[in-house]
Amino acid sequence: MMAVPPANEITSNLNVSRETLDRLQVFSDLIRKWNQTINLIASSTLDQIWSRHIADSAAVFHAARVTDGSWVDLGAGAGLPGAVVAILANELAPALSVNCIESDVRKAAFIRTVARETGVPIGVITRRIEDAPPQFADIVSARALAPLPKLLEYCERHLKPGGRGVFPKGEAWQSEVSKALESWRFTVETQPSRTHPGSAVLIVGDVERA
Repeated sequence: MMAVPPANEITSNLNVSRETLDRLQVFSDLIRKWNQTINLIASSTLDQIWSRHIADSAAVFHAARVTDGSWVDLGAGAGLPGAVVAILANELAPALSVNCIESDVRKAAFIRTVARETGVPIGVITRRIEDAPPQFADIVSARALAPLPKLLEYCERHLKPGGRGVFPKGEAWQSEVSKALESWRFTVETQPSRTHPGSAVLIVGDVERA
């Protein structure tokens, strides 16, 4: 039987059905369970799964503004944002396919368990990002994975022409953009974080080497 998600402003802002909230709660419960043996998220943030991790991941999904196509989450780890994107897309963008690239076998197994327990299709590629076959994705995402210049290298490999990268970044995001512009040409749109003042979600496109 599915656990009941918290009734608060965070869940209200997601604007999804009760069934989707139930799936997100199953995801939250699985993180708590698996985190006892695998370092999925910092233990100090276990009480902030909804307010920090799920809310941030939902912001990445909404920033992309997609209803179909393919989404690839790089270094997916605990499925943040990939699994959350897949759960939201199951209701809000059912024509969107979501795949997670995660080289850690245990974390990949966790994401597969999330897919099974929630009934949401999530593809899992257990390879290093650099070694995985090019995905030709419409959207590439990554959270707390690497500085922007490195993420653009991954975009070059896994994005289709015209695709976009969607990356949540901390308060130093402007510095990362400036550094990336030394070696890359790209467009960038920013959306301010709702949960972390000074942080932003970067939406990059037209990526090519300078």
